[in-house]
Amino acid sequence: MIMTNSSNSIMVLKPYWYADTWVFDEERVNLYQEPFVCGIPEMIDKIVSHIPNARNGFRMLFSSKPFPGYDVELVWRRSEWEGNWYYSEQFDMEGWLCPALFRYFDEAPQELYVKAESLD
Repeated sequence: MIMTNSSNSIMVLKPYWYADTWVFDEERVNLYQEPFVCGIPEMIDKIVSHIPNARNGFRMLFSSKPFPGYDVELVWRRSEWEGNWYYSEQFDMEGWLCPALFRYFDEAPQELYVKAESLD
């Protein structure tokens, strides 16, 4: 799902826990049980630590521009293996986002802003 206004686009995913990692389905871009890998699951664990039963699913809002109430900023570091590495200063962690990123953006954003919310 994409929500837009004149100055910002905020995308929404509903990640959930499956096969020992965080995954998401996005029918609109033909992705099913798409896993987060290489440091991103550990970041998600930190982002959702305040959400009870997050492994059953939560709402993840993300954008290439800051938006009110975002939880974490990820800064682009480098490209590798057709994906891109991002760094969170808040968590002092790095994670790799696979080429599925390009289903949402034409090119890898210099920053990503992320917020996690309960589905309730």
